[in-house]
Amino acid sequence: MPILPRNRRSENAILVLEDGSVFTGYSFGAKTKISGEVVFSTSMVGYPEALTDPSYKGQILTLTYPLVGNYGVPSPVEKHSILEFFESDDIKVSGLILHELCLNPHHWSSTRTLDEWLASEGVPGIYGVDTRALTKKLRVEGVMLGVLQTANTFDEISVADLQTEACSIPDPNLRDLAGEVSVKEPITYDVKAPKTVVVVDCGVKNNIYCAVCSKGM
Repeated sequence: MPILPRNRRSENAILVLEDGSVFTGYSFGAKTKISGEVVFSTSMVGYPEALTDPSYKGQILTLTYPLVGNYGVPSPVEKHSILEFFESDDIKVSGLILHELCLNPHHWSSTRTLDEWLASEGVPGIYGVDTRALTKKLRVEGVMLGVLQTANTFDEISVADLQTEACSIPDPNLRDLAGEVSVKEPITYDVKAPKTVVVVDCGVKNNIYCAVCSKGM
């Protein structure tokens, strides 16, 4: 499986946790700095669904599976006027942490790479991280706040400044996250069904809409 060799690049991304822990790696996606809760998922497949899952709003997601991106990003196919392979209309995570990144996906439905997708939506990513060590820390000590910065060169990043910043990150749970990811106006799906089903959106996934609409056909 083609991946980007690490020895052809210099480290240019860093993750700093609120306890001062530092994880360095290689950037992909957008070149920017973000903060949020650092969480993890042990799912082996389904990164397009995970990244668009409203429940991850404002979080920096760690995927524990060692190689991610190998089947690219699917096209925006709709079913019942709903995106079938994504759980919402855009990426909901603030950042992404991987062990290995595949930049040359091979899949019949792929239209672009994971790197290109994150870059197009302004989301930074870091790979080359020991995600096992990071996951163990989060599992033992609990979810932590963190800062993720990607840059063109590592010289542009100040580790000390990020460690200071990581100690004073606003708690994202104090925000109205449900309000940020829910619809602002009612949406009606034209499905021929004997009954009308009402879904109260507090961050509902597209899969739920698809399942409800399919039952009505």
